[in-house]
Amino acid sequence: MWTSIDNSLCELGESPFWHPRERALYWLDIPGRAVLRTRGDIGTDSAKVERWALSTEPGCMAPARSGGLVIALRDGIYRAREWGGELVAIARVDHDVRTMRFNDGKCDALGRFWSGSINEAKDRANAALYCLDARPGSGVAPALTQMANQVTTANGLAFSPDARTLYWADTPAHQVRAWNWDAAANTLSQPRVFHQFDAKPEGWTPDSPTLRYEGRPDGATVDAQGHYWVAMFEGAQLLRLAPSGEIVAAVPVPAQCPTMPCFGGDDLKTLFVTTARKGRPAAEIERLPASGTVISMRVDTPGLPVSFFED
Repeated sequence: MWTSIDNSLCELGESPFWHPRERALYWLDIPGRAVLRTRGDIGTDSAKVERWALSTEPGCMAPARSGGLVIALRDGIYRAREWGGELVAIARVDHDVRTMRFNDGKCDALGRFWSGSINEAKDRANAALYCLDARPGSGVAPALTQMANQVTTANGLAFSPDARTLYWADTPAHQVRAWNWDAAANTLSQPRVFHQFDAKPEGWTPDSPTLRYEGRPDGATVDAQGHYWVAMFEGAQLLRLAPSGEIVAAVPVPAQCPTMPCFGGDDLKTLFVTTARKGRPAAEIERLPASGTVISMRVDTPGLPVSFFED
């Protein structure tokens, strides 16, 4: 049973994570240029949502071990030492910020921050995946390293529980890729297609009586059993994929455009999902009023705790 978090409405929610120290959910509104978080126990009378306005679009973020957040903005990676605090650039990216910005990303278990970019014109596959290592004692100054490329919209980043597989999606290509990942050396090898979804049928609409469309892969996470959960944008569902790439479960959601799942709560058995309403038809919003909110439900298999940025 899905429920919406009160006052969580966004144009396009993204990058949710559960902060175990604060017992709070954080997420972003990309076009709304804001960071949001819950205060108080979700679903109680004392619960509220705080919003922190930014000057440009945030693509993704992660909590930092020493406090505050690391946030990918349009032109680089920034560090805020506290909620609403000064954003200090720690790494710049070499792309045309008029048409490119950062999108989906998160930290790995060793505390490195990963973020992929998006070509907003969607006219070529020139976006990339970057990694920022700012760990004390790493021996190098913090700098972005390009790890993969040749996508249009970077999404679906996730890491297997054993730190041996990295997943990354290209949303317009309807494709999730996988690599063998050596976490200690931070190297990728043996790229392959993890799952190829069917393209949107010509003439499809959510009300199509005969045309079937699963949606296209957006944000993702991995549960404690190593299954890959991906939000299917325009598909009104989450899909759970086994490590083999096989779809083992489809979970309908009350929004046409889910954007990213994460696990939270004290036992990591609450599945939170951000959703979008920006650009959606008014009739769809009326039919699916949860669109744009953060929705949640309880699940049997827990997720993995969020990985903190180490600096």
